[in-house]
Amino acid sequence: MISKELLRQLRKIEIRTQRMADQQLAGTYHSVFKGQGLSFREVREYLPGDDVRFIDWNVSARMDEPFVKVFVEEREMTVMLVVDLSASEQWGTIRAPKAQVAAEVSALCAFSAIKNNDNVGLVISTDVIEKLVPPKKGDKHVMRVISEIMGFQPEYTGTNLKLALETLVKVAKRRSVAFVISDFFGDGFERALALASAKHDVIPVMLVDPRDEELPDVGIASFEDLETGEEILVDTSSPAVRRHYAESMQQIRDERDKLFRKLALDRVVVRTDGSFIHPIRDLFAKRARRMGR
Repeated sequence: MISKELLRQLRKIEIRTQRMADQQLAGTYHSVFKGQGLSFREVREYLPGDDVRFIDWNVSARMDEPFVKVFVEEREMTVMLVVDLSASEQWGTIRAPKAQVAAEVSALCAFSAIKNNDNVGLVISTDVIEKLVPPKKGDKHVMRVISEIMGFQPEYTGTNLKLALETLVKVAKRRSVAFVISDFFGDGFERALALASAKHDVIPVMLVDPRDEELPDVGIASFEDLETGEEILVDTSSPAVRRHYAESMQQIRDERDKLFRKLALDRVVVRTDGSFIHPIRDLFAKRARRMGR
C-alpha cells in the first residue's frame, strides 16, 4: 500500500521531471541515443542520386529496371536504470538523501526515454538484486519504476555493484543505454563494468554528498558505517584527521574517474546539494556536440 506522503512525492517528481524532459532534454536525447541501426522497409524504383550499393539486383533483374532497397532507422531502444540503494544511499546532509536524488535522476531519464517511445527497465541492488522490473513503455510503467525506487525498503544493507552489472548483462539482451546510479563506494566491480560497457552504452551517474568530500569540525563524534553497522569515534577537531579523510575520499574519486576514462564512459556527477537536472542536460549536450563533429 502506497502512503499518501509517497504519492505526494511521486506526483511532485512526475510534474517536475516530465516538464524538464519535454522542455530541455527531448531533442538532444533523440539525437545522442540512437536505436538499433537500420531495418529494411521496402524496395522502390531507382532514382538519380540513389546509392548504387543499395540496388536490389534480384528485383531489378525480374522487373527489367533498377530497384533499390529502402531502410529506416530502427528507433526503438531500451533504457536500463541500474540503481544502487544500499544503506549509504540513505545518506544526504543538504537537500536530500542520495536515494531521493537517485529517484529524481531515474525519473528524468525515464521520462526522456518514453517521450521517444523507448522502453525503460529497472535493476535495484544492495548486496543482492532486490528488484527487477522488465523494460516496458508508457507513463504508467515509468511511475511504477519511480515508485519502486522511492518506496524501496531494503532487505540488505551492503553494496554489490559487480552483481548489479552482471545482472544488467544477463537481462538486457539487446544493446541498451544503462544509467548506473550509485555513489560507487563499492569495490571489485571493475571487470563487470568493462564487460557491461562492451555490450551496452553505460553511463555512470555518481551521487556525491558534501560529507563525502570533507568532515566538519564538530569535535569528537561517533560515526556509523551504514552498511556494516560498525561505529567509531573520530576527533573531527584535528586538522590532520580532516585532511586524511579528505585525501582518502579524493583518492577514491580519482580511481573511479581513471576507471571511467579507461573505459571511455561519460560519467556524470550529481550532488545532493545541487541540481539533478543540469548534470543530465550537460551530458546530453556534450554528446550532441561530440556527434556533431
